[in-house]
Amino acid sequence: MLHGPNLNLLGSREPEHYGHQTLEEIDEAIRSEAARLKAEAECRQSNHEGQLIDWIQGAGRDFQGLLINLGAFTHTSVALRDALAASKLPAVEVHLSNIHAREEFRRESLTAQVVWGLISGLGARGYTLGLTALIERLRNDGKETR
Repeated sequence: MLHGPNLNLLGSREPEHYGHQTLEEIDEAIRSEAARLKAEAECRQSNHEGQLIDWIQGAGRDFQGLLINLGAFTHTSVALRDALAASKLPAVEVHLSNIHAREEFRRESLTAQVVWGLISGLGARGYTLGLTALIERLRNDGKETR
């Protein structure tokens, strides 16, 4: 799980859009869901685009898939889009709020074209739903297409 900029402020930042759960609570739910599915999840957060790129580029060595919420970088970063495409890992993009019901600039995801799935607007539950779908895909030996 890679969390992008400002997600460390969850619980206090614009709860009308992002809810009241903290990042730590969301990460715990992700790890619990992974354990329930007999898998492992590692959660990381950075406010720095380059750090997120480095993690994506290195993910293929240690991980089978990616669950991502790149925050505002979703709408602005060609570099993150390219890193995801180059990783060749199946990825699920998650957004707490419905990006299509928000400001115009949030409605386009530059990364959506290179991820396997996208969940938007289901709040914190979107993370565990995305993780479940990703694990199911991996257990199907990648028979589903990207």
